[in-house]
Amino acid sequence: MDNQREIWLDWLRVTALFMVMLTHSCEPFYLGGEGSLILTRADAVWVAVLNSLPRAAVALFVFASAYLQFPLHYSTGEFFKKRALRILPPFFFWTVVYALVWGQPVQNFKDLLLNFNYAAGHLWFVYMLIGLYLIMPLLSPWADKVGKRELQLYLGIWLFTTLIPLIRQWAGGPAPVIYGPSGIPNGAKYPLWGEASWNTYGVFYYLSGFVGYLLLGLYFRRFVGRLEWRKTLAIAIPSFLGGFAICCGGFLSRVWADTAGAFPFEGPVGIAALWEGPWLNDTLGVALMTLAWILLFRKISSGGAFFRKVLLPVSKASYGMYLCHMLLLGAVSAWLRSALGIGPEGLLGLWTTPVEILATALLSFVGIALLCILIRRIPKLGKWIMG
Repeated sequence: MDNQREIWLDWLRVTALFMVMLTHSCEPFYLGGEGSLILTRADAVWVAVLNSLPRAAVALFVFASAYLQFPLHYSTGEFFKKRALRILPPFFFWTVVYALVWGQPVQNFKDLLLNFNYAAGHLWFVYMLIGLYLIMPLLSPWADKVGKRELQLYLGIWLFTTLIPLIRQWAGGPAPVIYGPSGIPNGAKYPLWGEASWNTYGVFYYLSGFVGYLLLGLYFRRFVGRLEWRKTLAIAIPSFLGGFAICCGGFLSRVWADTAGAFPFEGPVGIAALWEGPWLNDTLGVALMTLAWILLFRKISSGGAFFRKVLLPVSKASYGMYLCHMLLLGAVSAWLRSALGIGPEGLLGLWTTPVEILATALLSFVGIALLCILIRRIPKLGKWIMG
C-alpha cells in the first residue's frame, strides 16, 4: 500500500457514500403522491432526524476532492485529462442506463441534451463537480500563494453566505414556487445586496455554494495540523449539534407550518422542495456538520487488515457506487415497505419507519458495494464502468 495515502480520507469517502444512501432512503417517507406526502406525525419526525444526520455527505465529497487536487499538482491539460478519464466514462455509461430503464427512453435522451435525467436526480452531483474542476486551474495560482489570514477571511465571507437562505426567508416571508420546464420547483428569491429582477449576480454570488468547500479543503491541507482529541471534540461536538439543530428544526418547523400538525398530508412537489431548504448544501447547518465530520475523520491515522481488505476496495469503487446505487436502493425500499408495513401501524409499530430507512441504506450499501467491486475487477472494462 502507498505509505503516503491519506487513510482518513478513505474513511471519510466511504462514510459519506453511506450518508448519501441514507438520505435517499428517507425520500419515500416525505415524497410521493402529488409530490409531497407524509403519512404520519411520527414519519415527519423520523425523516427530520434521519435525513438531517447525513446532510453533509456531498460537501464531504467536495472537500475530499479539493484536499487532494487543489491547488493543481500538474499542468492544466494533464489535470483535465486525468479527471476526464476518471469521471466521464462511468458517468456516460450510467446516464445511458438510467435513461433506458427509468421513465420514457426517447424523452430521456432528448432531455440529456440540456441536463441530466430527472428520474436519476442524484446525477446532478457530477455536473457540479465538473464545474468545480473547471475553475480549479483559475484559482490555483492564488491558492499556491495565499496566506492563512487571507484564506480565513475568504472562508469567513463564505460562511456568512450560508446564512443568506435564512435571511431571505426572514426578509421575504414564504416564497412562491416557480416551475421550470423540468418540473423542478425553485423558490423565488427575495433580492439581496445587488440582486434584482434583471440581475441575479449579487455581491456574494461568486463566493457562495460549493466553492467554500473547495477553500475548506485547501485550508485544512495547508494550515490545520493534527489536533489533540480534547480540542477536536471541543470544536466538533458543538458544530455538529448546532448544524443538526438547524437542519432538523428547520425541516420540522416548515412541515408543521404547512400541515398544522394534521396527517396524512399531501401536496405538490414544490412544498417538499421548500421543506428541504434547511438541508441544502449552501446553508449554515450543513456547513457546521461538515466541519465536525472533517475534524473527527482526521483523527483516523492507522489502517489495518479491515482497512486494506474491506474499506479500501469500497473507497476505490465509491464513485461508481454513487452513480448506480439508486437502481438497487429503490427496489430495496419498496420491498421493505411492502414486507414491514407503513408507519406506526406497521409490523414494528413506532419503529417501523426508522428500521425501514436504516435497513434500506445498509442493504443497498452492502449490495451495491459487492457489485461495484466485482465489476471494477473486470480486466480493462471494469474501471471504465466504475471509475
